[in-house]
Amino acid sequence: MRVPMVPAAHPAYRWIVVASAAAMLAVVMGQLVNGLSAFFIPLEQEFGWSRGQIALINTIGLVGVALGGIVMGRVADRAGIRTVCLTAALAVGLCVSAAAWADRLWQFYLLFFLAGALGAGALFGPVIAAVGNWFPAGAGLAIGIASAGQAIGQGGVPFVAAFLIEALGWRGAMLALGLASLAALLPLALAMREPPPAAPAATPRQAATAAAPVPDLPPGLVLVTLSAAVLFCCTCMAVPLMHLVPLIQGYCISGSDAGGVLFVMLIAAIAGRVAFGKLADMIGPIGAYLTASLWQTVGVFTFTQIRDLSMFYLFAPIYGFGYAGVMTGVLVTARALVPARHRAMHMGIILAFGWLGHALGGYQGGLFFDLTGSYTVSYANAAVAGLVNLLIVGSLLTAVRHRAPAPA
Repeated sequence: MRVPMVPAAHPAYRWIVVASAAAMLAVVMGQLVNGLSAFFIPLEQEFGWSRGQIALINTIGLVGVALGGIVMGRVADRAGIRTVCLTAALAVGLCVSAAAWADRLWQFYLLFFLAGALGAGALFGPVIAAVGNWFPAGAGLAIGIASAGQAIGQGGVPFVAAFLIEALGWRGAMLALGLASLAALLPLALAMREPPPAAPAATPRQAATAAAPVPDLPPGLVLVTLSAAVLFCCTCMAVPLMHLVPLIQGYCISGSDAGGVLFVMLIAAIAGRVAFGKLADMIGPIGAYLTASLWQTVGVFTFTQIRDLSMFYLFAPIYGFGYAGVMTGVLVTARALVPARHRAMHMGIILAFGWLGHALGGYQGGLFFDLTGSYTVSYANAAVAGLVNLLIVGSLLTAVRHRAPAPA
């Protein structure tokens, strides 16, 4: 990234960067990844669209995130993080506000694509890369805290949106979310900076507590392997994120109660993001990624076996804590394995496949509900995708261990 002349005498500023990144990810990713889940039933009732058609709004938005991440990661390496963040703030706020007046499917598709490409896609990879660059050691914990903002947003936005819809209708709720995004994101974007030219070296204690460095692997192999892994892990992840609320509503449970379950799950995910970031510093990033992937894969199909609201509230935080570590594992693994000078661009490419996985998982969830009248096949497909991800990550861990130097 282009590095402005930032005073190096205030290393504590890096925690302001972490906090700003977390807050921006909460606002942006909460709306683009699964914020639409609270709008499924209102849009279905007003326009008569199928759930597959409604899920495609989110899918197209995530395709925009994927494409935007590739392009804007390259821009961030040259233009600077603040410029990218300001662009994202304006795109998300204006597009979500404009969606309040949409009454055709293609209008939703276009607005969410633009919000994804110029907003979330511009933001996620460059922001995470910027946070990692501020921390020569202990980056796992910092990235875990920053990515926890996404978990806050993914739980908070649908939860708040459910109450806004009840009070203002879906159009009023959409407008309120868009205006609130502008008010929050613009000052947060101005707080973002790249690290000073001479970043402080790790202290002996930091070096002693950091996980052992990952051996070098061919960059092309890393790019292909992580892209494939994240495609399948996010296909698995997207199904409960997008379809847990309508799944619960199918048992005659109110939208606000269903949104509450998702909120509880993603509140637990905040702790999971941070905990798995610390675990990555302790056992290595790929080991933490594999552990979280196993947790997610084992638990995802269980949602279809629950019928009672109290049981949803009991299981959701257990699942949420573990599944949340997947994204932290992806981010820390990518930081460890990709070249530092092109980190934002490479992260953008890897994460593009993650957003495509989110798009695929969310869409197939709605499609198979339309075909079968239940979510059983949708969640089963998610579990199969999780198994494929486990095989890929396990193979990557094996390759790393084979290339690791023998202990002295």
